[in-house]
Amino acid sequence: MKKLALTSLIAMFAFTGAHAANVIDGNPLYMPKAGHFYSVTDLATHTEGTPYVLGESFGYGIADKLAVEVSTSMTENRAFDEFAWNDVSLGVAFRALDKGGWKLDLIGEYEAGPDVLGGGLYVHSKALDDNWWFDKDLTGYTWTAGVRGGYVASNWTVAGHALFNYMNSESLNFGDYGMHSWDLGVDAQFVINNKLNLVAGVEYTGITNEKWAYDDMRGAKVKNAGTIDAMFGANFNIDATKYVGAYVFGSLNHQGGTSADEWEWDDGFGMGVKFGIDF
Repeated sequence: MKKLALTSLIAMFAFTGAHAANVIDGNPLYMPKAGHFYSVTDLATHTEGTPYVLGESFGYGIADKLAVEVSTSMTENRAFDEFAWNDVSLGVAFRALDKGGWKLDLIGEYEAGPDVLGGGLYVHSKALDDNWWFDKDLTGYTWTAGVRGGYVASNWTVAGHALFNYMNSESLNFGDYGMHSWDLGVDAQFVINNKLNLVAGVEYTGITNEKWAYDDMRGAKVKNAGTIDAMFGANFNIDATKYVGAYVFGSLNHQGGTSADEWEWDDGFGMGVKFGIDF
């Protein structure tokens, strides 16, 4: 499940950005101005042998309060003996409130990617001597809607988000129950000076229906399955429109295994670097 944890962490900080107009620096309430593009490239891995995950988010400001974003990620393991194109998503954010330092965004997203058991849009496995595209049993289609909001001060930002996700094996299969989950999180940024700032975040993802709960090692279902992911990092501003960042993260999970009904810390920790630009 660490592969999914890595891709979820990349998604967790997808809309990254800035304090002042068109100055990108990792602020969780960034919104590009009309006619401006942004790009955030993210490379993450894990100390417990987890594959490298390369993520890319590319967005555009349609208007000063409306932005769209396309994101995708790829996984590499064992010198490309195992390789996967994990997912692709299209998201939209509308700034419903922008009064002084207070911000509130309405968020929607559609994603095609791995279901809770893994997989991806394209998977190559040398060990299995197989390749497959959009495997019906390993591909999920997720609709997301929610809000993100908080306060931007002169040298700090605090933002919270609440997102509801509906995933199923088909894009428009709303008549079936599918998987329901929530993402609840808080992100923060503290600006040390015009070159350096610190960021941190924590997010709870909980599955609300047992049908799609994670299988444990005995094949049983786990009630109230979920994860808590925490991240801490630092961003360095190259100039007014570019930054590089480094971060570490860890996960607490309730996904089954030898202690099916207990929350457990994953062994090891993750780490990553990112590059953001606004143009």
